[in-house]
Amino acid sequence: MRQFFEKYQHLFLLLYFPFYLACFRALELMKPDKIHIINCGVDQFIPFLEIFIIPYLMWFFYIGAAGFYFLFAERTSFCRMMYFGMIGMTLFVLISWLYPNGLTLRPEVFPRENIFTDLVRWIYSMDTATNVLPSIHVYNSVGICVALRFSEKLKDNKPLQTASLIITVLIILSTMFIKQHSVVDVISGLALAWCSYELVYDNALEKIAGYVEILREMRYRRRRVPRWMSK
Repeated sequence: MRQFFEKYQHLFLLLYFPFYLACFRALELMKPDKIHIINCGVDQFIPFLEIFIIPYLMWFFYIGAAGFYFLFAERTSFCRMMYFGMIGMTLFVLISWLYPNGLTLRPEVFPRENIFTDLVRWIYSMDTATNVLPSIHVYNSVGICVALRFSEKLKDNKPLQTASLIITVLIILSTMFIKQHSVVDVISGLALAWCSYELVYDNALEKIAGYVEILREMRYRRRRVPRWMSK
């Protein structure tokens, strides 16, 4: 047992999910005095296409399959993927708590009736039209795509990398085509993903520390007293 925990101590990162789900549930039950409606003029030109419920639901398999693989096959990649996800989801909870938000984009009557609209209706019943900014669907999809591209064992697998990119793009589009998110939610999700990428994968903190050290050195050089003045 001890050897197992030493080998898989990164499993403890999974304890974040009960915390996140509890916070998300609390947010869904909140009844704030005011909800800020997220809207954008571009949203009005995006049609409702129920067929995109397929990539929207594919998100759950995409996240689960990648997480399961990294959990047992690539410890370092799993940790980086989790750090990426934890940053975004924690900020999402804080934003939703400080800035209660929601949508009014969902159609009251579907233009068609089929199995796909039934699935959309089911998703609507499971997930309220609140707490949408930024889009976690978008954020975590990008996170998985990035994790696969930085994977030690999978980064050179071109078919997989191409499929991952296509799935990520389709998931992002699906959030808008089934009216689960506004363009604003998508852009904010992408922006947050870029910031987390800089922190987790591009060593932003080390770069900042390097820049600070350079500035200190420049200030030190400016303040040094010339030799001729010290005589």
